[in-house]
Amino acid sequence: MAGNISITNLGLADARIDEAEVITPKQEQTTSVSHEVPPSVLHGNGTIYLDSSITFENHAYWAKRSREEVPAMTDATEKKSDLPPTGETNTADATDSWGITESEWEHAQRAVRTASWGSIFYLIATDLLGPNSVPWAFSKMGYGPGVVLYTVFGAMSCYSGLQLWKMFVGLDSTRFPMRNYGDVAFRVYGSWARIFVNVLQSFQFLMNVTLLIETNGQGLAQMAAGANQKGFLCFIVAQIIFMVIGLVLGQIRTLQRLSFLATIALWLNIVVVILTMAVVHQYPPNYSASLTSYRTPKGPIETSGYWPSDSALHDKINALMNAVFSYGGATLFNELMAEMRRPYDFWKGFIIAEAFIYSCYIIVGMVVYRAQGQFTFNPAYQGIPDSAYKYQTVGNAISFLTNAIAAILYGNIGIKVLYSSVQRDIFHFPPLDSRLGKWLWIVLVPVYWIIAWVIAAAIPQISYLGSFVDAACILQFSYTFPPLLLVGYNVQKDSILAEEEFNPQTGQAQRLDSGFQRWMRGYKKKFVWNTFDLIYALAALSTAGLGIWASVHSMTKAFKETKLTPFTCANSAG
Repeated sequence: MAGNISITNLGLADARIDEAEVITPKQEQTTSVSHEVPPSVLHGNGTIYLDSSITFENHAYWAKRSREEVPAMTDATEKKSDLPPTGETNTADATDSWGITESEWEHAQRAVRTASWGSIFYLIATDLLGPNSVPWAFSKMGYGPGVVLYTVFGAMSCYSGLQLWKMFVGLDSTRFPMRNYGDVAFRVYGSWARIFVNVLQSFQFLMNVTLLIETNGQGLAQMAAGANQKGFLCFIVAQIIFMVIGLVLGQIRTLQRLSFLATIALWLNIVVVILTMAVVHQYPPNYSASLTSYRTPKGPIETSGYWPSDSALHDKINALMNAVFSYGGATLFNELMAEMRRPYDFWKGFIIAEAFIYSCYIIVGMVVYRAQGQFTFNPAYQGIPDSAYKYQTVGNAISFLTNAIAAILYGNIGIKVLYSSVQRDIFHFPPLDSRLGKWLWIVLVPVYWIIAWVIAAAIPQISYLGSFVDAACILQFSYTFPPLLLVGYNVQKDSILAEEEFNPQTGQAQRLDSGFQRWMRGYKKKFVWNTFDLIYALAALSTAGLGIWASVHSMTKAFKETKLTPFTCANSAG
């Protein structure tokens, strides 16, 4: 979620959300499955994902069984067979209430999980790596606070990611597989938490599409203006052009085949970053763009080791929100783990990716800020002046392509998550693979894109609108929700008494007590860590409140003091 693009992982998540694309045991291994698995068990709106009668003990028991199976497996064995005949867990192989053996469940789920920890490193790097907003954040914070805040938020995002990993491996199993963030919330706190998380996640995807419409509108208007600024394309018209492209291509329901383009897009973005760092030291800043968007008067370039003297409170908070945005990939970590054959190995790819991303942010942020100082623009490549039009155009053209791919995927996943969590679960709409569902898709796509365009046209301030999305959505998924979920997870797990019995055949747990007494017993077991996590979550929530205030205040002030107004024809980048 970091910069203007996050694509490859969304292609993976697509297979988990669209019910038509889920591979059932019957489809994958007709000869191996001796009993028919009820479709409701395997599809997204089935018993496994919505049945609140499945106890925490049931999820935890089968998750432990699944994790115990992993050490007995080798890569060669996995490739040869999805059901290795090793390990104690396969000896009993009793059937459950559906008449399905544990071996058959394992085979069914491993058949659709193929990602390794190496590929997870690549996917997380694709998701988080978005350094184009980092130099602007440094310009509002200075070198010292910039490095400190990007270090602190990087460390805390790593801590939160490991929290999500701990809960996923503790609740996911071949019997009860998990698919997304909402499934974790559901198994810890219930249906209300799942619906809330899914709706907020859908809103974030909508806002991501909005930001991409705005960014590409600026880029298209810049390219149309030309090196001498004699050409002209109305900003709102440029946004409409991008919106039309998105709603037409957005009619594609299955997007896994775009993974090749997603891979190319990642490397193209890296090319843009390297180009920007090289060019900004050869040419002056884009003074006109900085004046239009940030009211920065032309003058000598200045940098600061501490907070810049003209940096107001709302500027500092908006810059801080950009740091949050840069590490905001936790929204889809659960979707990534749901694609892994060995979810326990997620931490390996995650830690290496975090270190790589942190290094990139610090280098890019300091290099561009050193060259452009207070005139640094967001996104960084649009801060290249008109005198270097050819380089500016290369950045805009490449980003236009990669952002188009990202926006189509964000829109696709956002519609599917919203449809699954609201229309399907609450209003019982038909599956998207049904005839009526396909017609509904045709209608929903243009409605979704038009709403995104209206928001983009009404708020033509990328940096401040991005800060609002960071505070309202991304900060919650990366910093507020993980510790809150982990407290609930720890409380339920630690409240289980040694004398309480669980029957894996019936899925029933014999609890000796319930209610407040049970929750307090579980909370006290890890009192210090649970208390720390609650404080951490509340601090994140308070930061989100400040971020929302700062972004709204900045947008209001910008509308009053600059020529940018809702549905404006003026381009903020030139």
